[in-house]
Amino acid sequence: MRFHTEYLTVNTKRQRDYINITGEVEAALKKSEIREGMILVSAMHITASIYVNDAEDGLIQDIDEWLERLAPYREDYRHHRTGETNGDAHLKNLLMHHQVIVPVTDGRLDLGPWQQIYYAEFDGQRKKRAIIKVMGE
Repeated sequence: MRFHTEYLTVNTKRQRDYINITGEVEAALKKSEIREGMILVSAMHITASIYVNDAEDGLIQDIDEWLERLAPYREDYRHHRTGETNGDAHLKNLLMHHQVIVPVTDGRLDLGPWQQIYYAEFDGQRKKRAIIKVMGE
């Protein structure tokens, strides 16, 4: 088994943002020359997430509104006693998860017809990273 690792740097202009990173993941797969295996894509911060879903603007807005209803920004989170102000971002991460594993078949991401890989940022406007780890033969 062979491995190939890349780091993706993200610096969003907004506090919350949803970035389609499918192209970056495909580029890492191509560089790896792996034909069969899997790719782990993982946010390296606890206020960001990686998820797979449809690349449709209305859905992305729905996801953002849903997350804000479930984990709204509030000033009274206990986490804020540490001096941070991002308690909601930590909760949004728990809802969306921090990583995905995508199968690789015949040198291509084996995604469904509408599936895309997204980096979701919940405490942005600063430099953050995600790891792309390709594993296989």
